[in-house]
Order: sequence, then structure tokens, then C-alpha cells
Amino acid sequence: MPVIYRSTLSSQLPFSLTSKQFSQFTFNHTKITFSSHSNFSRICCLKPSIMEKNALLNPTILDSTEDKYSAELDVAVKAVQLACSLCQRVQEGLISKANSLVQSKDDKSLVTIADWSVQATISWVLSESFGIKNVSIVAEEDVEALSKPEATVLLDSVVQTVNECLAEAPQFGIKGPIRPLKKTEVLEAIRQCNSIGGPSGRFWVLDPVDGTLGFVRGDQYAVALALIEDGEVVLGILGCPNYPLRKEWLSYHQRYYRIISKLTPPRSESWDKGFVLYARKGSGKSWMQPLLPQSMNLVELKSPRPVYVSLAEDPSLATFCEPVERANSSHSFTAGLAHSVGVSKEPLRVYSMVKYAAVARGDAEIFMKFAKSGYKEKIWDHAAGTVIIQEAGGVVTDAGGHPLNFSTGIYLEGLDRGIIACAGVQLHQKIIQAVDASWDSSCL
Repeated sequence: MPVIYRSTLSSQLPFSLTSKQFSQFTFNHTKITFSSHSNFSRICCLKPSIMEKNALLNPTILDSTEDKYSAELDVAVKAVQLACSLCQRVQEGLISKANSLVQSKDDKSLVTIADWSVQATISWVLSESFGIKNVSIVAEEDVEALSKPEATVLLDSVVQTVNECLAEAPQFGIKGPIRPLKKTEVLEAIRQCNSIGGPSGRFWVLDPVDGTLGFVRGDQYAVALALIEDGEVVLGILGCPNYPLRKEWLSYHQRYYRIISKLTPPRSESWDKGFVLYARKGSGKSWMQPLLPQSMNLVELKSPRPVYVSLAEDPSLATFCEPVERANSSHSFTAGLAHSVGVSKEPLRVYSMVKYAAVARGDAEIFMKFAKSGYKEKIWDHAAGTVIIQEAGGVVTDAGGHPLNFSTGIYLEGLDRGIIACAGVQLHQKIIQAVDASWDSSCL
């Protein structure tokens, strides 16, 4: 099924404004009119136009102004759908039995057969779709561990997983290989993801399994893919296989979900989970497409629907997200910031870029991350989520109000203290002001 797009009357928000400059500008968005203090105009704008309704009923409708990147987005969404299916099978295997196919990298982070398998699968799909010479990919994993003599069993498992996944490619609207891939071909697909990014040209950014710790624990994780052109993120695709349909279940560990699922009818929508979010820069829309269930083909899949950030402007009504682990972020500092601006709800702590999905979908209003000294943020951890939140109507900057810089290689160089993503400009400004007021005492 083709990916749906819609043109808008608005241009993208000027995300480079600092906190002081925010108050001097009027923002207009197809969903939000920031110059108005009434929610009436904002809510009225949520009503879909006739063109939008027709587009949902007839996915072949494309606005001629949005043909750019349409082929890339169509392939990328299908590839992430395919990758999510792969991850679901691997995660079930990790949960159901003791599994030794989890490795520790030099930086003590974890990597599983799903990381390598997803990277190989998406690399192969992109190369087959657009030509290997036209595809440049920045990705997290390399082939060093798989190439060692003692890694024969691990490599065999990755090759088997990739081929099982690609055998299902036609079900997702993707042409699969004419024969199973050999070990050398799987390694080459992973090895091809060796771009270092930069300020010019076009390259994909892939985090095959973002939140590997959550993945091996049977909890939240994400498959993140973005396209960057001349230093700007132009496409973002985020697969969230364990994200529940009901947002209140997002804070529960997935083991509760599995227990409840066994006690309720299998078709109960209360326990439905899993979707792909995607957005194109400048479109003014982010879309949510449910994951393709097993035994269903792409034609039977429900049409995607637009998602928007929350309308809440009062900090006392806001929910903020932060990383689960304390290793690379400060919970105490984010808690202090939240309290200082009037946020009283408990933080939503979830693994991976699922936090970006929560803000984009309107399930939370704030995502804050302030890394401890010495830690450098990587572009694959933020590229896809950033453009999805922005096109859903939100704001993503560093703590100085500057846009995140994806043009300096694999790291977010020049990051001012931390990353702040908010559903609205007012919340964003208050967080930045709170950071300015308390940073000297943060010890970060």
C-alpha cells in the first residue's frame, strides 16, 4: 500500500530560535495557532479536510508538490515494518528461553542477533530498491564481532534470521531475494553501513534496535531509520513494536502486558500494540501505521492516520519522559527541572526513541535528556524522532534553543547541555528558562 502524504498551508517552525526569541514570534501551524490563547481554533483545525478524507480512503492520492522523497519514504516504511516483524520473533525467543546470542560491546552496551539482522535486512532492501551505489548508510553496528572465528554460531543465527525475514518481504510489498543470502552477502550488507555522515550529500541513518537493554528485557525498544540530505533530516521512520494502543499501559513492563493478554480475548483492542510512525520534513503531518500482523498482507492493513502532539499547555497537566537508565543521564536534574516549572506527574521512563513517539502521539508533553559529562549523543538516537515530533506540531532543540545539528558526523557536535522536546512552544520556553536558572548547580 502506498504511503500517504498531504500538503499543508504552513511552513515548518523556525526551530533555531532561542528561548528569548520565541516570545517575539507568532507561530502558525495547520494544527496549532500559537498566537491565540483559545483552544477553540486549535481544536477546529483538527477536523480533516475533504482532501484528507479522500486521501485516507484512496491512498493513491498524492499532492504533486510532495513527490520528492515519496519513493524513499514508501520503501523505508515497508522496510521498518519488515524489521519490526523480525524483532518481534527474536524478542519472543529471548524471553521464552535462555539465549546466549546477546553480546557485550567494548562500551559495555548490548547487541543481539536482532541488531545485526535488522541492519543487514534494511541495508539490503534499500540497496536493492535504489541501487547499491546510490545508498549510503550511517548505522550503529559493524561486522567485527561477527567476523571472528569463534563467532560462527552467532553469524549462522544472523544469516538464518535475515533469510527468514526476507522470505516474508513480499507480504510487506517488498521484492525479496531470488535465493537465500550467503554469509558473505549478509556481512557485506552490514559492512555497507559504513558512512560517517557529514554536511553534504544524502545518507540514511539507522539504529536497528534502539534500546537494546529494553529489548532483551522484553520491554520497549524501537527501530529507527532517517534520511538526511545536506545536513537536514528530511524523513523519519520509527517502528515501536511494543507500544500499546492505550497510553496508560506504556508505563507498565511488557511482562504485565503478556499476562493480561493471556487472560483476555485475543481480539480485544485494549491490548493491541505496535505501530510505525513516519514523517516528511515540511509536510506538517506525522502518520501512524499499525504493524502488519502475522498472516496478513499489506493490502489488508488499515490505512495510516495522522498523529499530533498534545494540546496541554499547563505544566501541571504535563507528563515528561526520560531514559530508564541513569548511566548516561541525570534523573535528579530532570526531576528538579520538572518540579521548578510545575510538572507534578510521575515521569514516564521508557527505553529508546519510544519517548519521541510518546510526545509525537500526544501521550506525553515533554522529553528531556541531559547527558553526564563525557557522553556524546549519536545522530541515530535522535534523527528519526526529531522530525516526527516537529511535523506532529512539537519543538525539538538543545537546551539553548538551537536545532540539533546532524551535519557533523555520527555525533551531535556542539550540543548545548542537553536535548529538550516539547509538545508546545510555551512548555519548551519554560524548560529552557529553568535549565538556564539551575544549570550551574547541576554538576553535569
